[in-house]
Amino acid sequence: MTISALIFLLLLFAAFSYFMARQKITTAYRQNKQPSKIMTLPKYFGYVAALCSLLPSLLVLFVLQGVEEPYINSEISSFIGSQNIAASDDLDLYLNEIKSADTPEKIAALSEEKQAVYQRYHEIETTTQRTITAIVLSLAILLVIWGLRKINTETPARKVFEKIIEGILLLAASIAIMTTVGIVFSVLFESTRFFGEVPIMSFMFGTEWSPQTAIRADQVGSSAAFGAVPLFVGTMLISFIALLVSVPLGLMSAVYLSEYASSTVRAVAKPVLEILAGIPTVVYGFFAALTVAPFIRGLGESMGLSVASESALAAGLVMGIMIIPFVSSLSDDVLSAVPQSLREGSLGLGATRSETIVKVLIPAALPGIVGGVLLAASRAIGETMIVVMAAGLAANLTVNPLEAVTTVTVQIVTLLTGDQEFDSAKTLAAFALGLMLFITTLILNVIALHVVRKYREQYE
Repeated sequence: MTISALIFLLLLFAAFSYFMARQKITTAYRQNKQPSKIMTLPKYFGYVAALCSLLPSLLVLFVLQGVEEPYINSEISSFIGSQNIAASDDLDLYLNEIKSADTPEKIAALSEEKQAVYQRYHEIETTTQRTITAIVLSLAILLVIWGLRKINTETPARKVFEKIIEGILLLAASIAIMTTVGIVFSVLFESTRFFGEVPIMSFMFGTEWSPQTAIRADQVGSSAAFGAVPLFVGTMLISFIALLVSVPLGLMSAVYLSEYASSTVRAVAKPVLEILAGIPTVVYGFFAALTVAPFIRGLGESMGLSVASESALAAGLVMGIMIIPFVSSLSDDVLSAVPQSLREGSLGLGATRSETIVKVLIPAALPGIVGGVLLAASRAIGETMIVVMAAGLAANLTVNPLEAVTTVTVQIVTLLTGDQEFDSAKTLAAFALGLMLFITTLILNVIALHVVRKYREQYE
């Protein structure tokens, strides 16, 4: 039985437990001659019965699914050894070839020895799946019977249900936290390996980025340069241009939608503006490469300026358009959340609407506006496709927006493209760059928290 069918059966058992437990408690309440003792609705008893039958069964199913493949591989390896079959040096590749034979044509193409291994693999796999199905379904049936027998009117069903939900939420939060911790430690571990081959000072303050290394010792170009300053400067340059575009336009759009636009205009303009956030970045990249970059180059040449065909200005402008919704939407929400009493008080003292916006509303909503700006900054720093298509891959150390530059994310993608082994400084450099991005994002979050706490104390 497939895992999807098994999960569907478990859900049916849970639904059966819910209805039976609810019916049992409803009948007991009807027979109760003291209605004052009825403290919990019958549905909570159904919830507890359903969860008690579903959650342990799902947990056992996932555990068995996790150990199924190692068990099958172990049994197949033992079979190969017992039959004195000449397997290749790489046993994983040999087993993958056996497992990938999922059609009659592929099975017929196998040698006689491999067909024997395939038959044994098929037998073990079928037996294992049947065993898992029997264990999980038996456990689910026993839990259904146990739950229906144990639940009665004295059971604190609502408290038990709330505890179960609290545990599920705690598990979800723990998984998210542990995933973050795992990502951080994996990046730190690989970055440590990289800094063992390349000095951290050369990486942080070097001005030349040329990560190409030779595969063989006698190959030309065996030396590489891992100075990341051009990448940092290019990332900051493009992000700065993007914020110069998105912050004024986004903030002014939010002010108009919040304070000036009628309800009809707002109902149409805000969804249209937020459509920009749903456009794929590759579309923005095409727009930047085919429309904006040639336009900027032609305009610059008409003014006597030398403009690269792939420039930071083109990428920054298009990226700024892309992140306008991040600023406008959040700023609009926080401006709308400012208490109406502040507006009325300012207008009552004789201030104009524009003075009220500048001196009252924007300062009061500043924490949310800063959060939106930093979210937009993080989005700009992490963008890849627009930079690849509009700014190029050249790691030039320049602050001239008319020249071609590259960013940290683009180089990460470039370093990890293709079949790479994590035993060279070229590949490990991607993790060091990722660590720098993580630290940058962390600093932005710390700044945001500082601003939020400072102004929240002032306006709450």
